[in-house]
This record gives sequence, structure tokens and C-alpha cells, in this order.
Amino acid sequence: MNRTRWVAIAIFVCASMLNYLDRQLLAAVQPDLRAEFHLSYTDFGWLLSLFSIIYSISAPLMGLFIDRVGLNWGITVSLGLWSMATIATGFTGSFTGLVICRALLGIAQAGGVPSSGKAFAMYLAPAERALGNSLSQTGISLGGMAAPLLATHFDWRTAFLIAGSLGFLWIPIWWLTSYRVPAPPISAHARQTSIKDMLSDKRYWTFIAATILGMTTYSLWTNWVTPYLVKTWGLSQSQANAQFAWITPLMGLFGGLTGGYLTLRWSGQGMPIQRARMRAIWIGCVGMTCTAAVPWMGSAGGAALLMAVSYFCGTIFTVNLYSMPLEVFGRQRAAFAVASLTSAYGFLQTVVSPAVGWTADHYGFAPVCQAIAFLPLFAAFLLSMVRVDASEAA
Repeated sequence: MNRTRWVAIAIFVCASMLNYLDRQLLAAVQPDLRAEFHLSYTDFGWLLSLFSIIYSISAPLMGLFIDRVGLNWGITVSLGLWSMATIATGFTGSFTGLVICRALLGIAQAGGVPSSGKAFAMYLAPAERALGNSLSQTGISLGGMAAPLLATHFDWRTAFLIAGSLGFLWIPIWWLTSYRVPAPPISAHARQTSIKDMLSDKRYWTFIAATILGMTTYSLWTNWVTPYLVKTWGLSQSQANAQFAWITPLMGLFGGLTGGYLTLRWSGQGMPIQRARMRAIWIGCVGMTCTAAVPWMGSAGGAALLMAVSYFCGTIFTVNLYSMPLEVFGRQRAAFAVASLTSAYGFLQTVVSPAVGWTADHYGFAPVCQAIAFLPLFAAFLLSMVRVDASEAA
């Protein structure tokens, strides 16, 4: 394959960064929003849940839409709409307005990760796809790092206006790139997988169950690092964001790259691609059990470090999980396959976020960490039973 295809992947890394910058700003400015709109942690949890349930419902539909209209128009519509929702958030003057903006963001961002998955299926060989997902995780981590830093230097309204405006700069850059670096054509022998066939395939449901179980700690540290540090250690929003909150997404960046590198290296040494993925997945899931020890750290810095280690391991797991359906269901159904996982992740957050908020209000975060620390091990066990034919992995 032509090496210039990595240029297209790099542009999509930027889209992933914008996706999570726009999404994570809410968590970064949570203390200010709680003060302005008089919210409890439970209220904030329900706000996260609203986004997640809409995201979960919208993702399969967005996946079908992207597979139908193609990558270029799919990502243009998705990113343009979520940028508009982010800008609108900066202008909202009521909690109702915040809820509406968050709902629109959930619909639009449901197409972000499926678009990336479609791009990886189109531009990358099977052994390279975990690396592609790891680069996407790099973008996610950079977006997660940028959110607290942006919130530190600007008031919360200005932060949303800046973040949303960046999306409208990305769209023309992608169209130019796709014109200069077109994806390789689909092989005449490429398999045609129907939606009906996917839904009747046990592996499809295994991927969904593994997502729900395995991404619990990923969800926790994506949304609750700043609130954890503020509530548990008495830091201000600015102190939590400037000193510690950016460390977790930074470690996620390295975790994603590690997960992609390990799979590519082991497969390059002759190991079957699925066996290489599972070895990396087990490493990540065993490592996430350290989540249980976060409440026992003796300082805010120690807690932040262990959160970061947990998130590092979570991204090793995630980049390999999101690569598996691409081999099983093929390039033409890539967006819907990945959208199904993002839908499962949205369902996870719909259920978990209010529970985390309620528990934090009444008992603190310690029971949350201990309750979810070992769930990823069950995800790894389920995925270890998935079998991929050699013809499918090609």
C-alpha cells in the first residue's frame, strides 16, 4: 500500500482530537457549571447519561448512514453538526439549554468513531488497524488533555466557542486530503456482509458485551477525574485541571500507542493477528485492576498517577477491541460495526454515570473504583472465545 495513506490517517487523528475536546470540556468545567446551574453530582451524572443514551441510540444509525453515503460526506455531516452544538453550548443561559446542546452533541458525535473505523478499514491492512486505532486514541488523548488546559486559560463559555470553531477548519482540510490521497479500491472478492448476518452472528454480541464490561474504567477516568480530585482532595477546579487532570489522557496516548505497537510487532514476528490482539487485551485488562487501589493512595498526586496507569491499560484494551470487528465484518460494514461498539459504550455510560454521581454524593468515589476494577477481566475472557477465519482476517 502507498505510504501516503498515513496522511489521511493523521488527518483523522485530528478529528478524534476535536471529538474528545468538544466532549470533555463539560467534565473540565464541571465545578463552574455546578455553581452556575446549582447542580449536584447526581445531576451531573444524569447530564452525562442523557448524552450517552442519545449517543448510544444514534450510533448504529450514524454507522448505517456513513456506510451508505461514504466516508467523506459522513464525517462532514457528523463533525459539522457537533461543532455547531459545541458553539451553541457556549451561548446557553439555562440548564435546559445545556441539556438540549448536550443532546444534539450526542447525536452528531455518534458518527465520529465510526467514521474513524471506516477510514482505518479503507486505508490500512489488518495488522495495521490496531496501530491506526492507537493513533486515533492519540487524538482522543490530546483532546482530553486540551480540555482541562483550555478550561484553565478561558472562562467556560469562551472555551466552548473556541473548541467548536476548530471543527469548521478541519472539514476543508479533509476534503483536500481525500482528493489527493484516495483510499485503495475495494477488491472484487471483498465479502458482502448484510446487517441481518451481523445481527445473527454471536461474535457481534460478544464484541458488544466486551465493550460494556471492558470500558467501565475507561468511562470513569474519561468523565470523573476532575470531579474526583475536587471532591476527594479538596482541590479547586483550576488546581485539579492544571496540576493533574491532563496526566490521565497523556497516559492514554501512550497506552493506545503501546497497544497498537505490541499487536503490530507480534503479528510481524509471525503470530496470528487475533492471538496478538488477545495477548495485548489481556495485558490491558489485568492492568486495569489497579483501579481498586486508587482510593488508598495517600495524596492527590498519587491518586492521579494510579488513575493514569488504569487509563493507560484501558487504552491498550480499547484500540485492540475496536480493531476486531473490522476483520470479522469487512470494510463495507466497518462504520456500522464500530458504531455498534460506540453504541454499547454509550449504553454503558447511560447506566453507570448516574450511579457514579449518586454514589459520589452519598459515599464518595471509593466504592465506585472497587466495584468496576475487575469487570475488564470478564471482557477479556469473552473475547478470547472469538474465532476469526483466515479469510476474514485478510
